[in-house]
Amino acid sequence: MQSLGTRSNARRGFVLYSSQTCRVPQMPKPTKQTKLKPKTVPERPQRPRSPRAVPATEIDADEPATRPTDKTDASLVPLLGVNLRRHRLLRGLTLDALSLASGVSRAMLGQIELGKSAPTINVLWKVARALDIPFARLLEEDTSGATIVMRRRDGRSIVNQAGTFSSRPLIPSGSLRRVEFYELTIKPGATEAAEPHAVGTIESLVLSRGIVEIDTSTEHHLLAPGDSIVFAADTPHAYRNPGDQDAVLYLVMTYADRP
Repeated sequence: MQSLGTRSNARRGFVLYSSQTCRVPQMPKPTKQTKLKPKTVPERPQRPRSPRAVPATEIDADEPATRPTDKTDASLVPLLGVNLRRHRLLRGLTLDALSLASGVSRAMLGQIELGKSAPTINVLWKVARALDIPFARLLEEDTSGATIVMRRRDGRSIVNQAGTFSSRPLIPSGSLRRVEFYELTIKPGATEAAEPHAVGTIESLVLSRGIVEIDTSTEHHLLAPGDSIVFAADTPHAYRNPGDQDAVLYLVMTYADRP
């Protein structure tokens, strides 16, 4: 029989052990709670986007061109567009046909004709070769036999994509149909590779400043100031500046007479 004190303590939630045996109920052991893994939601497969059609007013990435204010002189842009369209139509070519013949995208050709893009030298060479015209025909203006003075400050240059090679016409292209005259500037360490021009084209170069290496299809030549060179330009050739200053050359390009 429990004493009063024992019962009183039992009500308080604990048990006093006496000499008599007293069985204490065993409390259940807490069960180990398992952590629930967060429910993963499978990602919805994204539908592949169809390639966006590039309209004719955009420039293809693989056919780099510069904006007029970047490199090529802005005043040449409208002239290039008018001349390109005129020569293309004279030959009865569509933009697609000229693109196929030149390797220049239809989008870029359309941009040039609209006067919205200033093409690089390499692009113009491709177009001129496809049209079977001298490079300068794309730059020609109607001189009408007048005396023309071309000031250096007003010079209009065409520059390659890297900005390391520039060509400045020194005579109006319409005045001498088979002869072109240019000032070339090559930045230090730069190389400009030129594609073959029309069959029978001859380049005559004289170096004014710096040093330049000229590579033809079979030969390599190093020029110092005052040196000149004449070579057939209807095969691949290149101009290289191994020096530490700008190299300046003067180029006379002569095209073969057509029968």
